[in-house]
Amino acid sequence: MMGQAQGPEPLTIAADGSYAARLVARGQGGWCPERWTLDSPEPYAVLLPGAQPEERDSPLVPLADGRVLIGRRTEGRYHFSLLYPSTPDTGELALGAVECERLTLLPPAPDGARVYALAPQAGEGGGTALWLVCGGAFGPELVTVIAGSCSGGAWLDGAGRLLALDRVDASGRTRAVTVDVEHGGEPTELLRIAEDSDDRLLLADHDSGLLLVLSDAPGSERIGWGVLGSHRPVRFPESLHQPGVRMVPFAVQPGQVLMPEQCGVALRMTTADAEWVAVWRPQQRELSHLAAPAGWLAGTGRLTVHGDLLLPYATPQVPCGVATVPVPMAPPGPVRTPATPAPVQVPVEAPVEIPVEAPVPAGAAGTGAGPTAGTAPAAEPAPAETVATTGTATAPTPVNAPAPEPAPEPGRAPEPQPVAHAVEAEPLHEPAAGNESHAPATPAEDAPPLPTPGPEAEPQAGPEAEPASAPAEFAPAEPGPEETGAPPPRIEATGPVAPPAETSPPTGVTRPVPLQEAPLARTR
Repeated sequence: MMGQAQGPEPLTIAADGSYAARLVARGQGGWCPERWTLDSPEPYAVLLPGAQPEERDSPLVPLADGRVLIGRRTEGRYHFSLLYPSTPDTGELALGAVECERLTLLPPAPDGARVYALAPQAGEGGGTALWLVCGGAFGPELVTVIAGSCSGGAWLDGAGRLLALDRVDASGRTRAVTVDVEHGGEPTELLRIAEDSDDRLLLADHDSGLLLVLSDAPGSERIGWGVLGSHRPVRFPESLHQPGVRMVPFAVQPGQVLMPEQCGVALRMTTADAEWVAVWRPQQRELSHLAAPAGWLAGTGRLTVHGDLLLPYATPQVPCGVATVPVPMAPPGPVRTPATPAPVQVPVEAPVEIPVEAPVPAGAAGTGAGPTAGTAPAAEPAPAETVATTGTATAPTPVNAPAPEPAPEPGRAPEPQPVAHAVEAEPLHEPAAGNESHAPATPAEDAPPLPTPGPEAEPQAGPEAEPASAPAEFAPAEPGPEETGAPPPRIEATGPVAPPAETSPPTGVTRPVPLQEAPLARTR
């Protein structure tokens, strides 16, 4: 959500996971930037103090080269600088300023060198300005001005060209749109699940095309998933809808090219009395519940290519630590890799059908490491319109526990236990001289070999077979694709075929560019 930040973010991680940054309290109510180095044998942190303490709402974004971007608000302007460790003081490189009262930094581009920001426009016309505040040739550059109020921010491609934003239009509806940051122009609508629904994009993975959305199209606000460029509609599994539990996805597993069903998603699970971590995959019917380490910087972390969960934490004994939590894998089952059809554009008025997955019958095998609140108590599966009534989630048992413990009371937090492979660092210290601001990026991890897709077979009976009952569908008011005989529309992000003839620097609203090509279409 855009607006004035109420406090510093727990931790912001660079695009490649090599560095992280946050603000820490440092005397007399002031705040000081702190950079974490995560790609070393042992993680460590260094303070980056400036000439004066920072404000608690100053936005920070670490870059892949080890420098940290900071925005300081002064007299109606945001002044941007790059901070890096230096001897004896903190090195600082001024980048320029943007005149605005409020500003939100977006997640860094996949290349790790560019950072964009959203700034609401004052005046009668309103709108939201998209700025390139780091990585440009001559300081901050205006990319485009988008009608409506925008928030969110997710990258849809590895090149860092298509940016997805959540826009509130003139009618008050929230829809996800895509913006071409290279050529500007009018945004293209990405999500319209129903004509009267609010559809937001929570998370996107440009390797597999997996999208996690939040929509009220099924009747209440629920988390669903779809695949960019696929004809299959958005689905809302019951495992991602547990009454009384707030779920926020914060990390997605990279490297799962053309395998969205196997792509892991890490979620922060919160109730009135407990907080823990869960990992979900589209091919699973259940969540894998995991205990977070003591001092976890809640809502931050990342998944590796092999599926391990890395959770940063800070305690008085370990001021900079990263816990490696192995995630239980789901039993192998039939995984269907959707074929990539020819690129087509989705008409904005075309309705999209939303199947709502039916609850799992009681007794189905789970994959979580602890108790899971998502299974129906009765032997018969409940109707798709009925949400699960076992919403009070129980806290998970610690990872790699030597013996199963009694199930805790509903809503209680997991008991603090040592997490496997926790890496502890020494107290704060400076890196080696001459290697402070340009530490190497994280080495590329070897991705597991991709399975060779074979002919699809009917699922067999047994613990690995899918439930016999097919998921019910949420049908919009207008006739669906089955009635008209046409295939269902795809979730598609488009970009221009070539840059426009005029390439002068943008002033205000840039000239609209026709969006004609789908650069994210994939082939096997």
